[in-house]
Amino acid sequence: MSEAVTRTVTTPPGLLASLDPLLREWLPRQRWFAGKGRPVTGFTLVAATELLPPTAKLGLYHLLVRAHQPLLPGHGGPEQPGDCYQLLIGVREALPPRLAPALIGHVTRGPLAGRTVYEALHDTRPAELLLEALRTRARIGGLRFDRDPRQEIRPGLVPRLMTAEQSNSSVVYGDTFILKLLRRVVPGINPDLELPLALAREGCPRVPPPTAWLVADPDETPGPPPRAEPYVLGVLQPFVQGATDGWELALRELAKGEDFVAEARALGRATAEVHTALARALPTVTLGHPQLRSMVDGMSERLEAAVHAVPALRPYAPGLRSAFTALDDLAAGGRTWTAQRVHGDLHLGQCLRSPAGEWSLIDFEGEPARPMAERRMPQPAARDVAGMLRSFDYAARSADRPHPEWAVRCRAAYCSGYAEAAGRDPRTDPVLLRACETDKAVYEVVYEARHRPEWLPVPLAAVRRLASSEQI
Repeated sequence: MSEAVTRTVTTPPGLLASLDPLLREWLPRQRWFAGKGRPVTGFTLVAATELLPPTAKLGLYHLLVRAHQPLLPGHGGPEQPGDCYQLLIGVREALPPRLAPALIGHVTRGPLAGRTVYEALHDTRPAELLLEALRTRARIGGLRFDRDPRQEIRPGLVPRLMTAEQSNSSVVYGDTFILKLLRRVVPGINPDLELPLALAREGCPRVPPPTAWLVADPDETPGPPPRAEPYVLGVLQPFVQGATDGWELALRELAKGEDFVAEARALGRATAEVHTALARALPTVTLGHPQLRSMVDGMSERLEAAVHAVPALRPYAPGLRSAFTALDDLAAGGRTWTAQRVHGDLHLGQCLRSPAGEWSLIDFEGEPARPMAERRMPQPAARDVAGMLRSFDYAARSADRPHPEWAVRCRAAYCSGYAEAAGRDPRTDPVLLRACETDKAVYEVVYEARHRPEWLPVPLAAVRRLASSEQI
């Protein structure tokens, strides 16, 4: 195993101030920026690390910056420190044509005056540096690069930036590894590292085991607690070469008029295997009436907020509310449920099918909009099942001609496959499953109304079904 490399670095004063006007324009245009619709009015520097000194040829800075935005979409109103973002800023005298799409801007003042700054993940050398730091378990300033010593990382793997990411960025190294860099980061344990590590300890083959990871310790000041919690910034995992994600595969089969039942059943088995391994690896809890009441209250509050935000929901509100009260009534009668750690944001796009036909689950962050503490809470496994059932609906209704019967068959096959591996069919607990699917559909209605109004009919079709208590 390589010896850990420790390097102390300093960053020039005034660095963020010199980048501020460029980042205000560039950051909101990035697809992983979460605060769209509100202007960025300033930044707070959480941490800055010089990875390469800005020589005449190339410099590289790793930044954690908190974007300030007004609370309301207009320019007025109070401002608040918003989300924290991870940035890799390359510095050159001028960009070669191949890096033109990565341009952030030309610095006019401060320590980088006269230089050009750009998104460094598009550049081979910075991407190579990240892998080498992980391979050697480097410590550079407040950045810690660590890895599983049982897994080998060969030097010299050629990097390429993937272009299909949404909320994060990924670099593939020689078809051997994929490095997922989280863009919007929060302090504390991140389930996208925590859960795959736990599953690797259990020997679960359905999730690529973490090979290495990147963590930031932004608070380097000595003294007693409380100190800032570290930020998990990235995870390196084996790359499943030739894999197709479940969403692409489902749409391809739909376009050809092919059935997806066998794949849905296999995906149900894979989900159940992951749930079973998570229940072995991490503590489970029993949900009685007090705990279920808290869960139901949260569902009901989200429904009320959604009805207020999307008037199209109003006719269905009583029927949707009945899905939650029915669950509360069961708990009041003494029924209990088991809660465990789950994926948290499961859908077809979070699943990979290898050329050999094996399914893997990826991206264990949970719903990024929810607080980290909530994402790490034990939940009924039906939460994940409901997410996948909704995903089949989305696929069926995104085709040129909607195929609701296709979704019905896939939903049934998925639950049957789940039962084969778990020993219990999610459909045998219809009240819990309906409540979880209703909560997910309500979330989808709000999301589509705000971001993709043309997709709003998809969750509204599910809302009509769920409000009338129809099940698969």
